[in-house]
Amino acid sequence: MNHLNDGRARFPAPRPFQASARERLRAGFAAGHRCQMVMSPTGSGKTILAMFLIRESLMRGKRVIFVADRRTLINQTSAVADSLGLLSHSVLMAGHWRFNPSLPFQIASAQTLARRSWPDADLIIIDESHTQLKAWTDHIVHCRAAVIGLSATPFSSGLGKLFSNLVNATTMRELTAAGVLVPMRILSCTRVDMRGAATAGGEWTEGAAQERGMQIVGNVVQEWLRHAEDRKTIVFGATIAHCEAMAREFNAAGVMAMVFTADTTEAERKEILDDFRGAGAMLRVLVSVEALAKGFDQRDVSCVCDVRPLRKSLSTAIQMWGRGLRASPDTGKTDLLLLDFSGNIVRFAADYETIYHDGLDALDQGERLDRIVREDGATGHDHAAGCPQCGYAAFRRRCMACGFQMARPNLIEHEAGVMAEFKVGKASAGDALAVWEQAVTLCRRQGRPETASRRACHLFRSITGAEPTGLAPFDAIADVPVSRAVMNKAKANAIAYRAGAR
Repeated sequence: MNHLNDGRARFPAPRPFQASARERLRAGFAAGHRCQMVMSPTGSGKTILAMFLIRESLMRGKRVIFVADRRTLINQTSAVADSLGLLSHSVLMAGHWRFNPSLPFQIASAQTLARRSWPDADLIIIDESHTQLKAWTDHIVHCRAAVIGLSATPFSSGLGKLFSNLVNATTMRELTAAGVLVPMRILSCTRVDMRGAATAGGEWTEGAAQERGMQIVGNVVQEWLRHAEDRKTIVFGATIAHCEAMAREFNAAGVMAMVFTADTTEAERKEILDDFRGAGAMLRVLVSVEALAKGFDQRDVSCVCDVRPLRKSLSTAIQMWGRGLRASPDTGKTDLLLLDFSGNIVRFAADYETIYHDGLDALDQGERLDRIVREDGATGHDHAAGCPQCGYAAFRRRCMACGFQMARPNLIEHEAGVMAEFKVGKASAGDALAVWEQAVTLCRRQGRPETASRRACHLFRSITGAEPTGLAPFDAIADVPVSRAVMNKAKANAIAYRAGAR
């Protein structure tokens, strides 16, 4: 019997990094590594890579089990297998219509495997293997099968004891350059104030994050309306109650939003996801704690709102942000807009930059990164700057969009409570109002009152290259925090003026 059914669909040619990862896995097995981990970023096509490996094993008469831990991912994987012509597969999950134990290709729920005996297999592939579910961690230690773990964030403790070899398939930087992922653009927002909040094991407690997060629910909606109203969006909150509060606020503002959490039933999940798909979908915003952070794949999501403050879990932050990084040429998507309400992008900036450009060298490196407690303000910078070369977020040392290497400290600091993305000295402004507010505040505080309005216009023009046309008048602007970049530009203007007057 032909278990491949290849005539109904054609496998795509593997991308170079997929072919390279496959060869490195083969070399690893040949070197005696029975259990290997593949690190490959969100959006890189880990499931497609798995299907290449599965197809090759089936062609050699081998038996294969693909393990995932949630019904949504099981059905998603089954659909991918069908689309590639691997129609003759079984789904090992309670009550699933597709269950057929005689087939050599099983897509299995980890929860179902925990209650049943494992089928015999020559190859086991484990999706989201950083979760380390007991159902498979106990089994792979003693089974005969070759084992491949797949993860974008293999950071959890103990992975080095389960997997003896790490294959770093590719990096976010390489995928962005290839057009597989889109650049991430960051706007600093009103931030959840976590000063003095309760912690447990170094991380903020869910209760503390929820309590503080509730205080800016209105800001989340207002700033989303201002900057991302036309973008399909995922919002991450601290707890289910926090997510429900944000969804209510979105709906009250006339924006259709729904909560998608661990408490959402399977029937509700299917209905919600069906409503969220498609360019003309009425449902524009999904709000979640973590249910959408792993394995969820909808390419036209182009905005992520991070309202879940974290101190240690870089892997969780990477998974959240990654939900919007997949390219979607058919919908005209050019970037991911990250609205940072949590301060996570500042706390994790340096480490995230390293992962973005280089990935991991060893499994214990990721484990260490998820143990570090990041302190607010420890870097001396409030928010990451725009890259002087391309305008996208440069983070601490190296731009994640174009690779530009920063040779000196960031040029722009975004103050808490001010959403701003602009390039000093360039003829552009990502947020003209924020620049105008800071220019007015600074000129109101300094110099003669009768010239303040004129000086504010000049400062605004020197930053953006345009007049503050269409913005609120000088006297209607309330004082706001002024970034160091705006203050430095005002000083530079004053020096230039004095030099020219001599």
